[in-house]
Amino acid sequence: MSAYFCTKQEVMKVYYYHTIGAQVVFSKWQQGLLPAHLLYGAIHLRDLGMDVTFHQAMKTNSRWRLSLDTAWKVWRRRKSIDVVYATTFRGLELIVFLRALHLFHKPIVCWHHQPIVKAKNPLREIIARLFYKGFDELLFFSEKIVEDSKRSVKANPAHMHIVHWGADLPFYDQLVATMPRNIPHRGFVSTGKERRDMPTLVAAFNKTEEPLDIYICRETNGFSYEHLFNQLTVNSNIQVHFIQGDVLLAMAKNVYASQCAVICCQETNYTVGLTTVVEALALGIPMICSRNPQMPMDLEQEKCGILVDYGDVEGWKKAIEYISSHPEDAAAMGRRGRALAERLYNERQCGEEVAEILHALPVRKSLLSLMSMMLRS
Repeated sequence: MSAYFCTKQEVMKVYYYHTIGAQVVFSKWQQGLLPAHLLYGAIHLRDLGMDVTFHQAMKTNSRWRLSLDTAWKVWRRRKSIDVVYATTFRGLELIVFLRALHLFHKPIVCWHHQPIVKAKNPLREIIARLFYKGFDELLFFSEKIVEDSKRSVKANPAHMHIVHWGADLPFYDQLVATMPRNIPHRGFVSTGKERRDMPTLVAAFNKTEEPLDIYICRETNGFSYEHLFNQLTVNSNIQVHFIQGDVLLAMAKNVYASQCAVICCQETNYTVGLTTVVEALALGIPMICSRNPQMPMDLEQEKCGILVDYGDVEGWKKAIEYISSHPEDAAAMGRRGRALAERLYNERQCGEEVAEILHALPVRKSLLSLMSMMLRS
């Protein structure tokens, strides 16, 4: 019997692909230094009895070198694995094309972080349609991204899944246990680095006297935040801290010690800021967040935060003043946020949902084979 047809009672051999050093993250998680959700449920797959092999990603800025290295490493293991589970297709392109051409015979399940869209270039669209045939299942963060993706003919909606990606709650519980009891939650804090709208955030806090601590890298993806802040008027109630290195634990402690997490982002077509959102949910801290329709949860509907339109300085000012003047409501938002994390947005839930999709692969293959035989008879 082919390994592809393994049953739920057998051990499924999962090849986990990520562009980061997954084995390093796993080791640091074991030491309590990093949360498990950075591996998209892969750690919990092990708890569910799956045999997970972590891909050793090559460190390079060259997309072609990464793709060639990945293809070689995955191809070598093709006979010993049942499925490739990937958090991104960056660097996995050659294997996906081989799968589309029926030359790689193991299913590929991959996260898709942005909506699937039609290419403007006709040739690129033709190539992309072939490329997407190489995915057996696609995982998305939110219903909005799925709905946007359905407008493209490149992927089958029947193979699109919304998975609840969320924080490693035990990790954050252990972190909180190291903090002083009855810690006074004071001030506002901004962490995260990707596509942050600092001009809007600073302009809003400049209109208040509320304390804000901004923790951000000097430069991210070629964009200099240091240069940006040199051009902004920053009042004394705002403190900007440039960070570097492995500071996740320290940033999480800063969020927990705050009265409110602020996540002010630029407009995008993906879930920018989601990592900070699920962290705040796990820590039970209320949020003020840019209104991003791609987010999987509605913070206002769940009553665990306030949403503000992109670039709306006055809207941010009002939200800041509300949180500051209504501490009991803010604390209640945090509690509801934690309850939401426990119910849906946590690493265990993510792992279980991914496991169900992986286990369904042989079932779907068997059904297709049965239908094919029935049609031939």
